[in-house]
Amino acid sequence: MNKSTNINNLKSLQSENFDWKLVQSEMKNKLGLDIYESWLKKITFVDEFNNYLLLSVPTRFIKDWITSRYLDQILQIIRLYKKDIIRIEFKINDKNTNQNFENTNVSENISFIKDSYLQYNRIDPNKRFDNFITGTSNKLAYEASLKVSENISHYNPLYIYGGVGMGKTHLLNSIGIELKKNNKVMFISAERFMYQFIKSIKANDMVKFKEYFRNTDILLIDDIQFISGKEVMQEEFFHTFNALLDKGSQIIVSADRAPNKLSRIQDRIKSRFSGGLVVDIQKPDLELRKKIVEKKTEELSSLYADQLHVSKDIQDFISTEISASVRELVGGINRVVSFSRVYNKVPNLAETKVVLKDLLNLAENKVTIDLIQTTVCKFFKISKNEMLSSRRSRYLVRPRQTAIYLTKILTSKSLPEIGREFSNRDHTTIIHSVKTIEKIKEKDPEMVDNINKLKNQILYNNKDNEI
Repeated sequence: MNKSTNINNLKSLQSENFDWKLVQSEMKNKLGLDIYESWLKKITFVDEFNNYLLLSVPTRFIKDWITSRYLDQILQIIRLYKKDIIRIEFKINDKNTNQNFENTNVSENISFIKDSYLQYNRIDPNKRFDNFITGTSNKLAYEASLKVSENISHYNPLYIYGGVGMGKTHLLNSIGIELKKNNKVMFISAERFMYQFIKSIKANDMVKFKEYFRNTDILLIDDIQFISGKEVMQEEFFHTFNALLDKGSQIIVSADRAPNKLSRIQDRIKSRFSGGLVVDIQKPDLELRKKIVEKKTEELSSLYADQLHVSKDIQDFISTEISASVRELVGGINRVVSFSRVYNKVPNLAETKVVLKDLLNLAENKVTIDLIQTTVCKFFKISKNEMLSSRRSRYLVRPRQTAIYLTKILTSKSLPEIGREFSNRDHTTIIHSVKTIEKIKEKDPEMVDNINKLKNQILYNNKDNEI
């Protein structure tokens, strides 16, 4: 698609109807046919609202992959055709739900404020109680959420807190799915609540704001800590909170800390939170992490049956080494799966460690050029002086090129910086060395094995050559 065609397309989109086919064509043009066929072709246009688009994709994995890698580029392409679009919302096209997305907002019992950020279905059909994996660290929060779903106002409010990526939103979503069958449900993040509040003040329309938020049976608010320091909004939230309790509505709140640890939030609000049931979700223990990894791997294996066979060793490694949060754990599995699909092979342990490098909290500054040179010299049984010399003997050239290649991929040093550390070699020599090793790897399995062993030793100080 050339520039003149783009301009014509831009002019043709002055009408109200958004032409998704033009966006698809431009995505194919700008991001490449391979990426488009593998990922972007699966996106379906659902609806256009004031300043955002609602799109759908077949699975949660595809949604996470697209949003983490291509979301900004997709938005830029969309804005070529509709400048007032400022964000994109994705929903999962669950085959078990009504396929008529245009009628979703009408058929489902979710409260919306017209022409606002709330005009979308926050509840995700893929985050349910039956796929929430429990362990000792989250069982109390799970049981309390289940109880609220069965008996409204049994615990009111229910306050769930825990670190980032621990499953709080999953539980709120699960409660919403269960209760929306027979109740009027509002599920919103504190940030969006704040946005709507400010917008209503500016539009001098607070009556409508109060009407929407106080006329609901179930109010689920995610990440309540974001109202910190907003005194006027806290005032309105306090009165909304009391009005809902007085009419017997159920309130469920999530946060990243306990009520008494919330900073710059009114004491009377913290007191209301503490007056209900307060439960926390702790970091997942090893047993729970293994269950999550096994379950997620099973799901992805069924999705990509011909391409994915993650070994028990790799699963155990991910479970053991990634312990910060459930979200990072799932992210680690997704990375391994992505590697498998791109390279048509499941990574071995050394490759897995490189793929998950940042999740394993490896400090990049621990990998120095001196460490790489020393490790390579020991591996090939040569001295550092020999490797750094100007001699071009074959038994010295290959280790030298290997060390240069590893320096390029394992550090953030520039080509001139690498050249200086290898006896002031020119940057063109560095480029030649990297390309040479890459070509050899394509044909020589032994070289691939050696590189993997060296990476494992350098990154993890592993004295054993065997992976």
